[in-house]
Amino acid sequence: MGLLLSRINIRVFFFALLLSLSPTEPSSDFTGLVFKGCAQQKLPDPTDASAQNLQSLLSTLTSQASQKTFYSTTVGDGTTAVSGLFQCRGDLTAAQCGDCIGKTPDLARKLCGGAVAAARVQLKGCYLKYQISGFVEAPDTDVVYKVCGSEKDAGFGAKRETAFGMVESGVVDGGGFYTGSYGNVYVLGQCEGDAVIGGDCEGCVKNALERVEAECGEAISGQVYMNKCYVSFSYYPNGVAGVSPPSASLSDRWPPKLRCFGQKIGLRHISA
Repeated sequence: MGLLLSRINIRVFFFALLLSLSPTEPSSDFTGLVFKGCAQQKLPDPTDASAQNLQSLLSTLTSQASQKTFYSTTVGDGTTAVSGLFQCRGDLTAAQCGDCIGKTPDLARKLCGGAVAAARVQLKGCYLKYQISGFVEAPDTDVVYKVCGSEKDAGFGAKRETAFGMVESGVVDGGGFYTGSYGNVYVLGQCEGDAVIGGDCEGCVKNALERVEAECGEAISGQVYMNKCYVSFSYYPNGVAGVSPPSASLSDRWPPKLRCFGQKIGLRHISA
C-alpha cells in the first residue's frame, strides 16, 4: 500500500567540539566526525525486508570502499528498496578510503539510535548516506552543514577570492576534486560523484563558495557542505613553518581550529 504524502525533517546534531587538528598533525584524523543527519522514522524489526536490504546495502558499500572513491547502488525492489552511496575525499589512498567508510555503518546505528529510514554520516575524509524507498533528498544546492572559524582577519579577502576562483575551475579540471593554495589561503573543494558525471558540479561549488564567504565573513577558516558538494578554506596569516602548499600535502594540515554552528536538513517522504 502506498505511503501517504508527508514531510519529515532530518535533524543534524552538532557537537560543541573544536576540530583541533594542528597544521603539522598527520592525516590519520580523516575518520573524525564532522556531522550526522538522522531521520526521525525508525525501521521496523530486523526481519523486515527494508531492514534486511539496508544491511545488505551497507555491506556492499563498505566492501567497495577499498576499490573506489565513489560508489552508488540500490538493494531491493519497490517499496522495500534502499539506495545509498559513499564518497571519499579525492586525496585519500584506497586503504584510507576503506578504513574511513568502514567506520560509518556502526556510527550511523550508534549516532541515530538504531536503523532509521535515512541517514548521512560525514567524517573528515568521507561520507556515507542512504534512504529507503519513498524518501527524496534535499535539493542539490541546499546547505546541510556549515562551520566557521572563531578567529578573524580582515586583510586576506583578496587572497581568498583568488583561491576560491582556483577551486571553482579546479574541480572541473580535476574531475570533481581540487586542493591548492594562494597566499597562505589553503582551499579544498569536492563534488559528489553523480554531480560530476551528470550534474552541475561547477555550479554547486560556486554556490558553496558564495555561501561560505557570506556566512563566515572575515573568519580565517570555514567549511560549507551542500547536498552534492562541499568547500573548505583556511588562512594562515604568518604562514606554516616548513610546509609547502602543494595539494598532495594539504590533507596533512586540514582543518584548523573551528567552531561548529548548525541547522536542519529536510527530506520529503512521498508515496511509493
